[in-house]
Amino acid sequence: MTLARGAVLAATLSLAATLVLGGSVPARAADDNSLDAIKKRGTIKIGVKYDAPPFGSLSPQTNQVTGFDVDIARAIAKKIFGSPDKVELVQVKSDNRIPLVQNGDIDAFVATATITPARMKTIDFSNVYYRAGQSLLVKKNSTIKSYKDLDGKGVCSVQGSTPEQTIRRLVPKANVVVFETYPECLTALRGGRVDAVTTDNVILGGYEAQDPNNLELVGGLFTFEPYGIGIRKGNTSLTKAVNDTLADLKKSGEYAKLHQQWLKKPLPADFNQWYDMPAATAADQFANQKPG
Repeated sequence: MTLARGAVLAATLSLAATLVLGGSVPARAADDNSLDAIKKRGTIKIGVKYDAPPFGSLSPQTNQVTGFDVDIARAIAKKIFGSPDKVELVQVKSDNRIPLVQNGDIDAFVATATITPARMKTIDFSNVYYRAGQSLLVKKNSTIKSYKDLDGKGVCSVQGSTPEQTIRRLVPKANVVVFETYPECLTALRGGRVDAVTTDNVILGGYEAQDPNNLELVGGLFTFEPYGIGIRKGNTSLTKAVNDTLADLKKSGEYAKLHQQWLKKPLPADFNQWYDMPAATAADQFANQKPG
């Protein structure tokens, strides 16, 4: 009886150890988001923003998300599968895009993300696909013309973004208000709860274009914001496929077409200086810049 009980106990402990260590219930495989795994799955899951025109915005009429970042995501799918439709677009925000890619819930994100040294410690980035700069959106006839005018003023940005961190550092006396989305900041600006909204110029420009009679972009570009595509740390196969996509977009002229379509302007004069810049170089330039 004692031996039988001992055998049962040993077997129970062995099973418990197996379960805890993952022998019978495997954890998410480390290569779930590798290029091979994505190809076997048949689609790639890419995070995009739904509230950042012209990079990504959801149309209430069609319930479709469109924009510059969305078309970059579709180009990645075309590179991998031969069809731009083999992409599952997942809504992300500034404060959840990195955790989602870290956890493997998405394969990558194309979501107005600046490449920084801090972020590169937690995820990998593609080469640079867009260069933005932080700016300010204010009401028409505002006395605010520069970030240097924000002492004692209310300024809104989105939680978890580099503009939030930058404006706190540059203007410690500003009253910084954060929300999860840009439309919430816009509502606060229109309602007089804040005096300005700050983020990347192209995002603010999209909102200015929607209401040019009441909103105005000011302050110029006072930071260098190199955008990269976020990928799970160590996922070299997917990173290479994404970088190959970016190289193809430039060579074919498709990038220039997308730039004109969504940003309503030709490629900037300094395009070749930053496009396809390695992520490590971009992060170093971001860290060592002196805001203008």
